[in-house]
Amino acid sequence: MSEAMTKVIGITGGIASGKSTAVALIRQAGYQVIDADQVVHELQKKGGKLYQVLLETFGQDILLPSGQLDRPKLAELLFAHSENMAKSSQQQNAIIREALAKQKEELSQTEAIFFMDLPLLVELGYQDWFDAIWLLYVDEETQLKRLMKRNQLTELAARQRIASQLPMSQKRAYADLVIDNTGDFQALETQISKALHDLEA
Repeated sequence: MSEAMTKVIGITGGIASGKSTAVALIRQAGYQVIDADQVVHELQKKGGKLYQVLLETFGQDILLPSGQLDRPKLAELLFAHSENMAKSSQQQNAIIREALAKQKEELSQTEAIFFMDLPLLVELGYQDWFDAIWLLYVDEETQLKRLMKRNQLTELAARQRIASQLPMSQKRAYADLVIDNTGDFQALETQISKALHDLEA
C-alpha cells in the first residue's frame, strides 16, 4: 500500500467533546487509530526520549523515588516559569512529531484508511498531515457540564481548562467534517457510521 493511495484522517476536538467515544466506535468498525496521547505517555516512560529531555532540562527534582516522572511536580515547574514551558514544549513537540510520523509511515504501508487522534491538531500545526480533519463538536455549555462532571472540577477550574485550548468556533474553520456530539450516544454512533460509509464510497 503506497502512501499516495492511503487516506489519513485526523480526529480532533475540545476537551470533553467525546473524542474517546468516537475513537472507540471507529476502532470497533475495524479501523486503526494512532492515539497521540498514548504515544506521548510511552515517550515519557523511564528511559523514553521525552523522559530523557525532561530530566536534562529539570534535573532529578521531577522524579519519584521509583524513577518515574512526578507529573504534578513537572506541571508545577512548567507553569511556574513560562520560559521553561516554551523551551520544554518546543523540544517535546519535535520528539512527539517524529514518533507520530514514524507510526503514520508504518500504517501507510498496510492500511487503505486510518486515523490519528490528536487533541491539539490545529494548535500544533498538523493540518497538512491529513486528507481530512474530523472535529468532534459540542456547544460550550455542554462541554462545561461534561468536564465538571467527568473531572470533578469547579466551574472556574473547568473554564480555565477550556480556555487553554483554541475555541471550538476557530477549530471548525479547519474541519472537513463536523460531528456534533451535543446529543446522546446513539446520535454520535449514527454520525460516525455515516461518515465511515462515506469514506469508503
